[in-house]
Amino acid sequence: MRLSIVTSPNAKQFYVIKSYRDKNGKNTSKIVKKLGNEDEVLKKSKGKDPVEWAKNYILELNEEEKATGVPVLITKYPNKLIEKDSPNCFNIGYLFLQKIYHELGLHKICTEISENYKFKYDLNSILSRLVYGRIIFPSSKLSTSKLSEKFIEQPNFRWFDVYPALGVISKEVDFIQSELYNNSLTISKRNTSILYYDLTNYFFEIEEEEGLKKYGKSKEHRPNPIVQMGLFMDGDGMPLAFCINPGNTNEQITLRPLEQKILDDFKLSKFIVCTDAGLASDANRKFNDKDDRAFITTQSVKKLKGFLKEWSLSPNGWHISEPKSKTEKDKIYNINELEKTEELRELYKDRTFYKERWIKETGLEQRLIVTYSIKYKDYHRKIRDAQIERAVKLIAKGPDKLGKANQNDFKRFIAKTNYTDDGEVAENVKYSINSDIIANEEKFDGFYGVCTNLEDDIEGIVKINRRRWEIEESFRIMKSEFKAHPVYVKRDDRIKAHFTTCFLALVVYRFLEKRLEEKFTSSEIIDTLREMTFFKSSEDSYEPSYTRTDLTDALHEKFEFRTDYQIFNMSTMKKIFRKTKN
Repeated sequence: MRLSIVTSPNAKQFYVIKSYRDKNGKNTSKIVKKLGNEDEVLKKSKGKDPVEWAKNYILELNEEEKATGVPVLITKYPNKLIEKDSPNCFNIGYLFLQKIYHELGLHKICTEISENYKFKYDLNSILSRLVYGRIIFPSSKLSTSKLSEKFIEQPNFRWFDVYPALGVISKEVDFIQSELYNNSLTISKRNTSILYYDLTNYFFEIEEEEGLKKYGKSKEHRPNPIVQMGLFMDGDGMPLAFCINPGNTNEQITLRPLEQKILDDFKLSKFIVCTDAGLASDANRKFNDKDDRAFITTQSVKKLKGFLKEWSLSPNGWHISEPKSKTEKDKIYNINELEKTEELRELYKDRTFYKERWIKETGLEQRLIVTYSIKYKDYHRKIRDAQIERAVKLIAKGPDKLGKANQNDFKRFIAKTNYTDDGEVAENVKYSINSDIIANEEKFDGFYGVCTNLEDDIEGIVKINRRRWEIEESFRIMKSEFKAHPVYVKRDDRIKAHFTTCFLALVVYRFLEKRLEEKFTSSEIIDTLREMTFFKSSEDSYEPSYTRTDLTDALHEKFEFRTDYQIFNMSTMKKIFRKTKN
């Protein structure tokens, strides 16, 4: 299309015209659109030069026409069978994962590993499909190798090559992690000033211990052997490093070996380690109380020594966090006064109060910070009231057997008494709600403790500690979305390789999530990637068979390629493949 200006004695008329060949093969042209006279075009251009504006407008039309392409006619026959054993539907959602995978240089890591071994299979093809499959089609290793044939780019390995590859991956776990961290620095700045550490476990559908698979304290309270996974995450919620330990390992001793690897392999030296109370042994705190390291850890107020517990629960001596005026900043609060009237309660419901002191125990000086919040108190009571309601219903139903309940089990509120018809203690059983346990727990409602060796402002310390939920979310994603357990591989080397692929899948997913920026849930993102499919409409043509949404638009915008045009030929698809591997 081009611009044509027709001049008459009274005015200039602007047209968009297009050249074409008529049915006799002669070159001719037609008017595509009349833009108007010079005054009308000047008005549309908002004061710009009419000719330049018109040329730019036509340039946009040409680009749009080029992107849209020409109509494609595909012939189909109602009485012709489709080809037997020939797939017609392919997943293309993995292409966005592939883009991240290659940006992180995982294909180069595979090449470097391959050069040190004599195997002939394509390690990169295997690892990439295990990573994409863990996110999109989570299943066993054998099923993943079969399901990877659903990707529009077919795998370049045989299914029986997967297990030898797992053995190689397990040997190179440390190398993969350190290289991955270094490569990640080229695509995104890493916030390594704060490191979060947590630990979870994964169960096996077996009954006997073997190798790494040991009986331990299961997070799901299952009577199966488990393995432990420790995970370090940086200050922006991005996975950093992981370790796998036998299921019966004391969780407190898992932090230092992995942190030492970070110090040695990642060349990091100055950071704050943030953990929950279960991982905050004295040895771990002392380990991070030297050089340029520091620690922040949650501290159970219930488990403090008597005099510190009394100080923590005392209503006197509280300051308000993030004061809004000098009066608030200088005022010392009595938290019992905050709920004397409904008006006061409403005024302070969303505010946080704190007190602090330095303590020295087992040769370690640390700062104890205790916070109090009415909203947090209400949250505690809401949770407990729901548990008490469950306990009352169970008593009414008549429990057959009550075992020992843990600290979060609603059965802890049920008291059991044996008696005779005369009221003496004997064989008959009576169940009731234990009001003493309820009263004791209520004393701690709304209180939260933190220990640190930092002298920074309290708001900053509390804010850092609150972000621990992101590492818990990472474990949830691996267990729920990636279906990392139950684990079906048996050998220790394959177990390590399995969790390596889970870790790599989490890294790739988190970088994809970060690039999207939008607030989409993990389920929305993964379900969308899974549902993004192409239908093979002819030997050389593919059609999108998924629903275009705000999320698919965001993916295309952030990754700078599109899969949502009405039809694609193989030449165009190959260009997209190349773009995801640059």
